[in-house]
Amino acid sequence: MQIEMFYSKIHRATVTDANLNYVGSITIDEELLEASKMRVGQKVEILNINNGERFSTYIILGERGKRDMCLNGAAARRVQPGDKIIVVAYATYDEKELETYKPHVVLVDDNNDIVEIMDKI
Repeated sequence: MQIEMFYSKIHRATVTDANLNYVGSITIDEELLEASKMRVGQKVEILNINNGERFSTYIILGERGKRDMCLNGAAARRVQPGDKIIVVAYATYDEKELETYKPHVVLVDDNNDIVEIMDKI
């Protein structure tokens, strides 16, 4: 049996920009991607803490060290720069993989600098 589980999240990131005139997606700093073990092109869910919006998009690579968290295209209508968001990724696991299952949680500060990386819920 395959079970869809929480894989990783970047918790309480600050939106740095909302670019309506882009094709679409979320731009995420390369260091944050590495820490969260998320990948370019991966589908993610965005949870906006400020207004309660929840929507899906995919990741594009942001410049390392800039701490970008930019919503692009139609998603730009659902956030404002300065909003706090949670970026969540899910993955499908089989029963054997769940024996060693550990999701990745990246906690960030107001500047999107990494505060802590946890591999447990």
